Amino acid sequence: MTNSTISSRKLDHIQLAFESQLSDADQRFYYEPMLSAHPELTIIPSLTLAGATMQIPLWISSMTGGAEMAGKINLLLAEACKTYGLGMGLGSCRPVLENSEYSRDFEIRKHIGEQPLFANLGIAQIEELIARNQLQKLVDMVHRLEANGLIIHVNPLQEWMQPEGDRFALSPLETVKRVLDAVDFPIIVKEVGQGFGPKSLAALLQLPIAALDYGAFGGTNFSKLENLRRESVERTLLEPVQHVGHTAIEMTDWVNQLHASLGNKVLCEKIIVSGGVSTFLDGYYHLQKLSMPALYAQASPFLKYALEGEAALHQFVEAQIKGLALAYTYLTLKENA
Repeated sequence: MTNSTISSRKLDHIQLAFESQLSDADQRFYYEPMLSAHPELTIIPSLTLAGATMQIPLWISSMTGGAEMAGKINLLLAEACKTYGLGMGLGSCRPVLENSEYSRDFEIRKHIGEQPLFANLGIAQIEELIARNQLQKLVDMVHRLEANGLIIHVNPLQEWMQPEGDRFALSPLETVKRVLDAVDFPIIVKEVGQGFGPKSLAALLQLPIAALDYGAFGGTNFSKLENLRRESVERTLLEPVQHVGHTAIEMTDWVNQLHASLGNKVLCEKIIVSGGVSTFLDGYYHLQKLSMPALYAQASPFLKYALEGEAALHQFVEAQIKGLALAYTYLTLKENA
């Protein structure tokens, strides 16, 4: 480091000192600065999902498709997955099922390489396929996209709040079981912003699914989004329902309890922590606390930076990876966190 660089850095310290005072320490972790050198990024543990390897336990949650810019966004996200070893769930693949003009927005296998890629369809559309004895269309859709498997997004509150929403004739649990009996590819089950209560978690953990994705309360709330589309009087009357749900912290505690009590009845392979995961420290917290193999997921930040372009998206991912490497090196979870 040159003398001019040192002088510049010292001047920065003087100018920024008063802006750099904090009083809100993160109480979830012990910080141990004495025990390790700075890490290599390889300290972050890899994991497999549906037979594909992820170098970083970071999942890009399903969020977009079938609209202007969706194809470009999916391509950028897929290329970031390939570069950094992430995994990705597509937005609702209904356009592919219906062979609409937007189908090509989802055909990104050549851009994501060997990284895990999951198609995505709502429980209402799958129930309709079951009623018509057309589940082969679901199979054909997944194969067309060369996806590793399918995410079934479960959203009874969203559908109920949506002015033109679908109505379920079967319980989502029954629909998922019928899909598992009919297909030969991995299934992920995901909520879309309200999370799962303990009885729903217990039922899902006992199914042979590749992962259970929280979709917890605290991220984008699609019940609120749909309610905002209503006329003002009805919107006000239904507004309390928006606040129903479970946070990722609640669900992690329940999963740990259920994992211990159910023992070898647990057939679900992994947990995907999503919903209110704002930073890599939130993700790291859940990865350390969960007793099951896990990864964490984000949606809105990836969309935000993808809209800014490739450079911004890659800077975001690299910051996540660097932050995780530091966390794995210097932070341990407090016993009561």
